[in-house]
Amino acid sequence: MLYREFTTQAEIDAQYDVEKSVPDFSIYADFYEQESQKARTGLECHLDIPYGPTLAEHLDIFPAEQPNAPILVFIHGGYWRLLSSKEFSFVAQGPVAAGVTVVVINYELCPKVTMDEIVRQNRAAIAWIYRHAESFGGDRQRIYVSGHSAGGQLTAMLMATAWERDYGLPQNVIKGGCAISGLFDLAPFPYSWLQPALQLTWAEVRRNSPLNHIPETAGPLIVTYGGDESSEFHRQSQTFLAAWRDRGLAGEYLPQPGLNHFTAIYGFAEKESPLCRKILAQIDGTAPPRPGEKPSRDRGAGGDRR
Repeated sequence: MLYREFTTQAEIDAQYDVEKSVPDFSIYADFYEQESQKARTGLECHLDIPYGPTLAEHLDIFPAEQPNAPILVFIHGGYWRLLSSKEFSFVAQGPVAAGVTVVVINYELCPKVTMDEIVRQNRAAIAWIYRHAESFGGDRQRIYVSGHSAGGQLTAMLMATAWERDYGLPQNVIKGGCAISGLFDLAPFPYSWLQPALQLTWAEVRRNSPLNHIPETAGPLIVTYGGDESSEFHRQSQTFLAAWRDRGLAGEYLPQPGLNHFTAIYGFAEKESPLCRKILAQIDGTAPPRPGEKPSRDRGAGGDRR
């Protein structure tokens, strides 16, 4: 066996090659690009803000209208080897309409850098966001993280970070997370078509598989994926969610029937979508009341959503 019940690379690729899982991938690529251009045109945005020393370490900020808004960070997918923050500007549309500031992280890709370095860059981005939140009207006490595919793995790794020990930040700097179609066990990928790009060592697989690093304490986690995704994507998410809950952490599953790997994040574009509503409910439910304000789950995420 190479991985679980799989004996050949072809069997593993059939489960994890997402572009081949749909008849025409270009439909979804076009949606991402067109809706993202629309978001950058229609929303206030601050693009390509450096958070680290290399050219790839930058982020795009889509601030909410009101100050001191909660912050939703989004980490893009692309199997750690493709795409950038710019194809995912559209994820700001729904949350910003609901009073949430959105920050989309860019990071360097494999094989130019290692998986370890990608994780480090995303952690550095969170540290930057915490330390500079006031400069773009965000509330550093209400930072939430979301990510798709490879970004789901990075979301989980961020939630397992020793923030106080390694960055001098509050351990609960991330108040909650949402991992969408995530990859939580990297063990199949050295046997897959991805290996020439990822160049994973087994030590990197162990260090960067979230299933191996369930934290002792963490904020609530939403796990979701498209109902039409492969059985391995279903299993990866459900296995990770079970391990998360077994540690005594708060976690919930959001079904998305009829959606595939690429449409599973379309909900970010509309604040009333099931995905957006679930994330906004997480923000509402964990946000502390402001001075003079009574706790209420009916309160909007940014203070004015109805």
